Amino acid sequence: MKYLVLIGDGMSDEPVRSLGGKTPLQVAKTPNMDFLVQNGTCGWVNNVPKGLEPGSDVAAMSILGYDPKKYYSGRGPLEAASLGVKLKKDEIAFRCNLVTVKDGRMKDFTAGHISTKEASKIMRELDKKLGSKQIKFYPGLSYRHLLVVSSAIASSTMKTTPPHDITGKKIHDYLPKGKGSELLLQLMNESEVLLHEIKTKATIIWPWSPGGSPDMPAFKKKFGKTGAIITAVHLLKGIGKILGLEVINVPGATGYLDTNYKGKAEYALRALKKHDIVFVHVEAPDEAGHEGDVKNKIKAIEDFDKLVVGTILEGIRKLKTETRILVLPDHPTPIKHMTHTMEAVPFVVYESRTTNNESRVKGYNEKEIRKSKLQIASGYSLLDRLLFAR
Repeated sequence: MKYLVLIGDGMSDEPVRSLGGKTPLQVAKTPNMDFLVQNGTCGWVNNVPKGLEPGSDVAAMSILGYDPKKYYSGRGPLEAASLGVKLKKDEIAFRCNLVTVKDGRMKDFTAGHISTKEASKIMRELDKKLGSKQIKFYPGLSYRHLLVVSSAIASSTMKTTPPHDITGKKIHDYLPKGKGSELLLQLMNESEVLLHEIKTKATIIWPWSPGGSPDMPAFKKKFGKTGAIITAVHLLKGIGKILGLEVINVPGATGYLDTNYKGKAEYALRALKKHDIVFVHVEAPDEAGHEGDVKNKIKAIEDFDKLVVGTILEGIRKLKTETRILVLPDHPTPIKHMTHTMEAVPFVVYESRTTNNESRVKGYNEKEIRKSKLQIASGYSLLDRLLFAR
């Protein structure tokens, strides 16, 4: 048996007024995911435990089969792992966005989706001017970067806010608070002066989600299976590296609406010949949700269905090995809120060469899947069901 987990980040939503009270999933044309629910098993799963923030880090950890309550230590260290930065025991890693703040408000948490080339130059300049033996800046991808600070001058208990949660809001009430926050505020102020001297849409750095390196058992040791992960997002690459999954980089994978959807699916099918399970993550629906762009969210969902799910279905029909597919979002990213929420998300499990003639669910959307009575309270247990259900 082979396994594929296809993650449409932030796909699920709430009813949208401009769509006549329907959700983007209801409006989007998704014949391939509709086929899966008509011939598979579907239900609802909670990927974000109570008490934790509904971030992609927490939700992705659940999807990968790990209890966030037990293993989650912050987003920063996961980003560090992706970049090959090995944290010392006395170091704390922060995710560090390049953002655009105007008139005291968070105008754009992506700094206009700044290019990786431009952003890398900025991060190197920040490290040169503001870095030290205890403070280090590392360039990542586009607006997503890393700040590593000695625990002697900062704390992982500091309260910070994801910048994508405060689009359009005044930043004053969301600045870092707690032990070590004075240092971060100083770095933010100094970065603002430095970026003002550079012609760029980025106006300031925004550090958030601090933590030390997590202690997680390897995926193969925990599940007895080899695996790979395909994503353009450093966060998920970092989790993959920590778990010992093969991290596969696909040309043209951007983490945005212009990503190479079909390439991700083709690389996944190729990887399936070598591994037992492959995780494929697509960020585009989430990005559209954060932007409050319902048109782009519908398009991202349709592209995910046609170019990822469709390509996968076509590919596994040619395989001689029985294949089981799981499709789901990690969390909702509603157009209305422009950020993540904690609600359960719809999922479907499909096994190749089988049909479910008793399925009453006709489409992959929130309304149809509410017909299912299957509810999984602990998201991390869903992978066990996928791998070991008989």
